[in-house]
Amino acid sequence: MIQRSFFACLFLCMCSSGSSLRCRWINHKFRQHSEETLNLLDMMVSITSTAEDAEIEDTVHFPNHLYHQASTATAEEKLAFTAQILEEVAALFEEDHSSASWEESTVRNFLNIMNKQAEELRSCTEMYFKRLSDHVLKRQGHSAEAWELIRRAARDHLMRTEHLTSSLRPAH
Repeated sequence: MIQRSFFACLFLCMCSSGSSLRCRWINHKFRQHSEETLNLLDMMVSITSTAEDAEIEDTVHFPNHLYHQASTATAEEKLAFTAQILEEVAALFEEDHSSASWEESTVRNFLNIMNKQAEELRSCTEMYFKRLSDHVLKRQGHSAEAWELIRRAARDHLMRTEHLTSSLRPAH
């Protein structure tokens, strides 16, 4: 249930952003792939559950404030955050899971879809920066004015990444 909420939140965050990225894949395929990964995860349910599991779950909860910050971030930051989460989840499932009773084909399908989603999201971000290069720098002949626009865009992105990560640092 938590995974379904996680992917639903990510999807809503990304679709509600009014993105300047105009990435068609997000509009047409992301939801489909997310639903498929959730179904595959549901198929991999493990029957074992112990009191120790509850203890462990309490110590490894993800800092929800990061999702809150990401939900108010720019479209580019949402894409990067989501792609990173997808890549990290996939990396976990690439570890030795031989003691789990999962069908290997189910895990393989899950990993293929997760990696495809992360790759496509990264591609959307790359398209944004390519458009900056093509539509700002190249069309304006790498002029001083074009470089000023790029400098301001870069500054804005760097300030926003600083804002996203500021909550991770301990207060002094």
